[in-house]
Amino acid sequence: MSTDGIGSVDSFREYLDRLSDHGQCNRIEERISWNLEASAVTMQANECDTQIPVFEDVSDTSDSRLVGDPYRGPRGKPWKRIAMALGLTDVKTTDGYYEEIIDRVRSPLSPTVIDDDDAPCKDTVRTDDFDLLSFPWPFLHVGDGGRYSNLHTLIAADRDTAWTDWSSHRAMLHDNTRASVLLLAGEQTPNIYYYKYERHDEPMPVAIAIGAEPAVECVSAMWIPTGRDEAEFASGLKREPVELVQCESNDLLVPATAEIILEGRILPNSRLDEGPYGDYFGYMHGPRRSMPVLEIDAITHRDRPYIPFRVEWSEVGYAHNTTSSMEVACVGPDATLGLRAAGFDVEKLAPWPFSPRTVYVISTATSRPDKLHELANFIFTTWGMLHVDFFVFVDEDVDPFNQRAVLEAIALHADPDTDFHQFGAESMPKVPLNIYQTPEEKGDVQMGTSKSKTAKTYIDATRPDGAERRTGGLNMDGERRERVREILETAGIDNKRGEPVKTGLGESQ
Repeated sequence: MSTDGIGSVDSFREYLDRLSDHGQCNRIEERISWNLEASAVTMQANECDTQIPVFEDVSDTSDSRLVGDPYRGPRGKPWKRIAMALGLTDVKTTDGYYEEIIDRVRSPLSPTVIDDDDAPCKDTVRTDDFDLLSFPWPFLHVGDGGRYSNLHTLIAADRDTAWTDWSSHRAMLHDNTRASVLLLAGEQTPNIYYYKYERHDEPMPVAIAIGAEPAVECVSAMWIPTGRDEAEFASGLKREPVELVQCESNDLLVPATAEIILEGRILPNSRLDEGPYGDYFGYMHGPRRSMPVLEIDAITHRDRPYIPFRVEWSEVGYAHNTTSSMEVACVGPDATLGLRAAGFDVEKLAPWPFSPRTVYVISTATSRPDKLHELANFIFTTWGMLHVDFFVFVDEDVDPFNQRAVLEAIALHADPDTDFHQFGAESMPKVPLNIYQTPEEKGDVQMGTSKSKTAKTYIDATRPDGAERRTGGLNMDGERRERVREILETAGIDNKRGEPVKTGLGESQ
């Protein structure tokens, strides 16, 4: 696929420059506070679907800057800004975007390791006399338990193999050297910590890359299989090697163009308070709980570093931010590829727009109940689906991003007696971030899991074998449609809303 001669960006600040070149970046020179102000401006920008805010002057800081929800895409195409970062400027539809990302993820490349002198993240190196709170970590919501870094890549090495995992786990800052990290057992990095390092009473060496290049952030959100090298997938995603450099205080390799690298150890059998926090489900998550302690050993950073952050907690159905956009742009294509690779006849997996990790919809050519149950069982036992309790299956000719089409499929084809399925009540752990749980159900403070188990649920909204597709509304052939448009134009009526909409993302396929 052509990319109009524009390649992937190589750093976060190059991405911001590309946004600026396209008029999609709002560089705010007026001084602003990290204490609620930056998040308030960002949430307003999110709700208005306007430019990405870059705060060039943050009060009471050194020389650091903030960027609010940098990967939030336009409402019509949540994947558009990530596509821009990857050089996919000629991709016009969601289908086209999915297939291009799937093609790139299929073709991993080896990263490149460079010397310290060539790594921008080493502009400043501090192995002692550093202060974690000298950076303007934002205080995001009135009810939050503290200030957070919540848009970054956490890098951790497996204790027993050569595998290094890249993931995203928020960190609440406590003092000049310590933070608590949300590690929920069942996910890859938490499992490495709880079941390997902590069981041997050993600290887990980690690094947090803040403001890494977009390809790194994308892969950190994807469901890369355990044991596979995320750096290779990030390189494949950008179609050229990602540059890595070794840490100062441990052997981990980190993205060389990142804005800030926090190096440290997650200590065994040590906990600090974490939360409450305005979470991606759309509401304030609590109660306050204990999470593992990150002890910082070194900090390196670029000159005048940018700190990206995301603002969640906008109520279910209204969330429009980096989280929801990356679910569509990163998780959707990657999970679609994963299901196809496992042998399932899947057209597309679609995170429900504006409600991250609440409901997923899968379009598939499979309609046999036994095959759908097999597919559902595979999904619900995959680590990447730990957070999702609800799935809807629709036919391959139904656009899973079109919420109206999905609801129509449920209304027409989902029999409450036979097509609503629950299973796994005795074996599947609940994630304590689910809002429907009571405080008592939320948890095991030792490993971040819920005290109770859950029944995952899926709805079979596919048509029965042999059933014809039903179409509602007024059906018109092309000639009659053109005649209707002429009549409306003659009457002086704006006919733009009369255009057919084939997807829930505002574009025609």
